[in-house]
Amino acid sequence: MSFINPFSRRNFLKSSLAAVAGTVGAEALISAVEGSAPFSLPLGVCTDYKNAAMLKELGYSFIEESVGRFLMPDSGEDGYQKKRQELQAANFPIRSYIYFFPGNLKSVGPELHHEAILQRADLALKRAKECGSKNIVFGSGGSRAIPSGFDRDKAKAQHIELCKKMAPLAEKHGVTLAVEPLNRGETNFINSLAEGVEIIEAVNNPWFKLQCDIYHMLRENEPPEEILKYRNHIVHCHIAEKQHRTAPGLEGDDFKPYFRALKKVKYTGGLSLECNWKNFEQEVKQGIRVVKKQLSEV
Repeated sequence: MSFINPFSRRNFLKSSLAAVAGTVGAEALISAVEGSAPFSLPLGVCTDYKNAAMLKELGYSFIEESVGRFLMPDSGEDGYQKKRQELQAANFPIRSYIYFFPGNLKSVGPELHHEAILQRADLALKRAKECGSKNIVFGSGGSRAIPSGFDRDKAKAQHIELCKKMAPLAEKHGVTLAVEPLNRGETNFINSLAEGVEIIEAVNNPWFKLQCDIYHMLRENEPPEEILKYRNHIVHCHIAEKQHRTAPGLEGDDFKPYFRALKKVKYTGGLSLECNWKNFEQEVKQGIRVVKKQLSEV
């Protein structure tokens, strides 16, 4: 039996089909035969829910809101219920939330605020579930920043202790917590996917997963191969351009190597633009065009 390598097979199919379908049509038919549909993901934006109508019209799939602004765990019930009514009226999903808790609630260091953090987390997770959301991003770089001179191993143990108590709250409410590695310009603890996974594996709870932020990966020079390595932990993604955290398309960053990695691991979760905005309406329009184009090219 003779062996036909896939490249020869593709050329044979292309030359055969081109006669009846033209070159472009042949490529489309080959893609259909080989099952290579264009890669796409649910796209969202980290922003105020007041922008829901605009984003829906532009073709985004969801918003990623702020825990403090939308779930309002530091406020009473009335303000939160008003937010829920806005969500129900607009019928545009909030898939996830950022800004889990503020920097003055410390998870590590000589003065801890674990009980206050857990109380806030319990209410935030409960309300996120009521809003039909899938996860809360666990970044909070100020909270986990290790004070100067404090023992790093002790800080890690403190943080893991907190996370082991927090993960069952996520499980109870059915909302995943996504640990977010941040670049060293924002915090000095958990700066890579590997360091995030170290915490996740110590906690060992299926509701305690990994956030993959391509902006932070770029800032830390983390290669796309890290996505392949930690594929089983990734539940949500963020993106922005490397230099100034601008929206995709402003400075021309090529995200395709990271998109190829996501495609290879068959990632199907959300991808949110978490950016510094100058002209929100203009940049959010350009952002979805650029991201969709680059996703389709991998």
